[in-house]
Amino acid sequence: MIPVQGFEGQNVAVLGLGRSGLAAARALVAGDAVPVCWDDSPEARERAMAEGFAVRELTRAGAFDDIASLVVSPGIAHLYPAPNPVISAAWAAGVPVDNDIGMFFRSLALSDWDQYDVLPRVVAVTGSNGKSTTSALIHHILSESGRESQLAGNIGRGVLDIDPPGEAGVVVLELSSYQTDLARSLTPDVAVFTNLSPDHLDRHAGLGGYFAAKRRLFAEGGPDRAVIGVDEAEGQYMANQLSEGPGDDRVIRISSGQKLGGPGWDVFARKGFLSEWRKGRQVASVDLRGIKGLPGAHNHQNACAAFAVCRALGMGPKQIEAALHSFSGLPHRSQIVAEAGGVSYVNDSKATNVDSAVKALLAFDNIRWICGGLQKDGGLDGLAPGLGNVRKAYVIGREAAGFALGLGGTEAEICTTMQVAVAHAMAEAEPGDVVLLAPATASFDQYDNFEQRGNDFMARVREGLGLSQEVSTES
Repeated sequence: MIPVQGFEGQNVAVLGLGRSGLAAARALVAGDAVPVCWDDSPEARERAMAEGFAVRELTRAGAFDDIASLVVSPGIAHLYPAPNPVISAAWAAGVPVDNDIGMFFRSLALSDWDQYDVLPRVVAVTGSNGKSTTSALIHHILSESGRESQLAGNIGRGVLDIDPPGEAGVVVLELSSYQTDLARSLTPDVAVFTNLSPDHLDRHAGLGGYFAAKRRLFAEGGPDRAVIGVDEAEGQYMANQLSEGPGDDRVIRISSGQKLGGPGWDVFARKGFLSEWRKGRQVASVDLRGIKGLPGAHNHQNACAAFAVCRALGMGPKQIEAALHSFSGLPHRSQIVAEAGGVSYVNDSKATNVDSAVKALLAFDNIRWICGGLQKDGGLDGLAPGLGNVRKAYVIGREAAGFALGLGGTEAEICTTMQVAVAHAMAEAEPGDVVLLAPATASFDQYDNFEQRGNDFMARVREGLGLSQEVSTES
């Protein structure tokens, strides 16, 4: 646990008592502060009280009179589409509002760091797509190489729940826009921006607000090194803003699909090969084509980001390459479920928007595509580049008919349920086909989350193949 510093003997309010909220309350106690907790859910409040935490209705008059700060869980809106009433009350009382990420950065450095020859480092990864895989891949490479590493944030453990890092240890954080938008302290040693595509637009009042939330990771604290995906204009803009000139190697530009050049530091992937260039010369190359855990151009971009981070942390190319080959991927992200009769079954339930789904479609040929669910803003036009790889779509969800109409000339069958979609796709699949779940939508019309949707897909596949029904519940 990371004890929260700076609030000794003071009351600190905690809004939202899920994983991050309860971890924040425990870390406040460890730092000799007094958490005062609230959640709209009676069950959540009961869990907090069972741990001995004080509970207080934070919208009542005078609730913030003795409060030094408010810590807000990431799922709670603080500005758009409307501020939560508790946050408005904190503003009115002049109480600073923060989240667990901000508390983490202000509290990480401990007195025993004075004894270290090599200080711990923090790597923070954000972006629209690929940040989970990139974060896990960095953690995997470090761990495989024998270096102390912990994975936390939007993946793995809560940031305040990790162990204090030891000498030369690395903390790898995946950070969503919800987390970067509110944190009052953001000071990673290495920060990564993977890419940008429209998502969470209601929470950020549009694409500009969404990008601004991501950009805070780089603008607030100024990382020693910034790894920036430059395949979109926003990444090009940010790389330019952070750089003092063409040869400034504090910015490492990454790309999938285009060759980068110039006197700076670049890592890019083309036709399945990763290349590292510094000062106008190639210094390393990795063949990514045979790495099953990283299929497709989007995962090659993730590999470029992880490679760049580990190089910035002082690792050698061969050491990184060896670890890439042992990476098996993450559950629900281009996850190979089974291979039978010449047919591959791939679970990419995390493809919850059009941009991530089209990347999955471009990663495979001869696709029997299971898609559909609760559509997000923006329509389905962005799927067009990947539809040429689709032999047939099997559409699920309450909006299945409307989704099928949006696929143009692609053959589509309205299946509605996962059970029907998997059964029909398996029955029609031929050797060389890939049965792919990449929904391009949210899951909430039929499932609690994308993990549950992916687990249902895997269970149906294994049932159809007569395999064990043990399904991973990792997320």
